[in-house]
Amino acid sequence: MISSEILNRKGATKAERIPKEIIELLNSGEIETVNLTEWLQVDQVFLLKNILKEMNKESYLELILTDIINSKKQSTVALIGIIGRRMSQLSHEDNQWEENLQILSNHKSDTVRCWAAYFSINNKATFEENLEKIKFFAADHHFGVREIAWMAIRPEIDKNLEKSIEILSNLTKDSDENVRRFASEATRPRGVWCKHIEILKANPALGLPILEPLKSDGSKYVQDSVSNWLNDASKTQPNWVIEICNQWKEESPIKHTERIIKRGLRSINKE
Repeated sequence: MISSEILNRKGATKAERIPKEIIELLNSGEIETVNLTEWLQVDQVFLLKNILKEMNKESYLELILTDIINSKKQSTVALIGIIGRRMSQLSHEDNQWEENLQILSNHKSDTVRCWAAYFSINNKATFEENLEKIKFFAADHHFGVREIAWMAIRPEIDKNLEKSIEILSNLTKDSDENVRRFASEATRPRGVWCKHIEILKANPALGLPILEPLKSDGSKYVQDSVSNWLNDASKTQPNWVIEICNQWKEESPIKHTERIIKRGLRSINKE
């Protein structure tokens, strides 16, 4: 039984201050991380061994570890992708993909659910089918899972950008602010910890089917993403961003839009 004190902790702000007990619980998959500091300190190999034992899938371990060892990138995000993708492949071969996805998707560990986001992307499925799966993670209560959700599907978006934007634009009407924010965050021209979408850097107007419906969104979480989208675009197409912000200022003279505009122009205004 995990104490309420542990479950409701604020979390250490420095890695060396994370109590040993918390690290052990995180690595065993018994609790979630509560901040970025903890999230970055999870030993994913240790956690993987525990989860595969829970699932009676220890036969997967050697191949996954080989992928990890052979990877040039060893960051938290890189390992999440490696583990999730390989587990997905092995589960397909095992004819237990749906069953294993359910186990991982609903696990108490946020790191395991991050693996599940990458696991859920099926190369043989349509973009719509993959998006339907990833929406589950985009709506997760944990910040880390929500970030990994858009990272997992972003390569699929880049492959067929205009069609993907058309489909993603439907999410801007979702009642869940996390899902609305996902539509914007997944298509940012530059983004964070991810490959840039070069087409959007050159022609950000392609993103308007997503940006326009969100220009006066009442959620600060959504506002931050939209303004960051504009700020990304301002690095390569500053005149376009200025033009759009001037247009929005006239069309939607309310505080929500004003906040987006102010934050979206921050790099331009520093010059």
